[in-house]
Amino acid sequence: MKKIFVIITLFSAYTLYSSWVYSYGTDCNVQMSAEAIRGKATWHAKNCQNCHQVFGLGGYMGPDLTTVITDKQRGAAYTKGILMSGGNRMPNFHLSEAEANELVSYLDYISQTATSQSN
Repeated sequence: MKKIFVIITLFSAYTLYSSWVYSYGTDCNVQMSAEAIRGKATWHAKNCQNCHQVFGLGGYMGPDLTTVITDKQRGAAYTKGILMSGGNRMPNFHLSEAEANELVSYLDYISQTATSQSN
């Protein structure tokens, strides 16, 4: 009888926690701009997730870009430069100025919605 009580308790706790995460735990007060929405479309069209991660999901060939814009060593200008010309392992996708700005805007949105483990 004790095992059944433990199982029911654990299942109930898991169900309540999952309900909270999927309903309130992922709320975000930051709205995605039209430029960021176009950047997201470019992100998917160029298959950036095949090499890069955001929020821990994606490929492993390139760096995680979740907080690339708010990173003090990289930032928006550095990121735009890499997007426009490529890098050591990153190919040059010959992005237009507008596409690069849209991708930076999308990555900025991601940076604003990211939280660290210490929060």
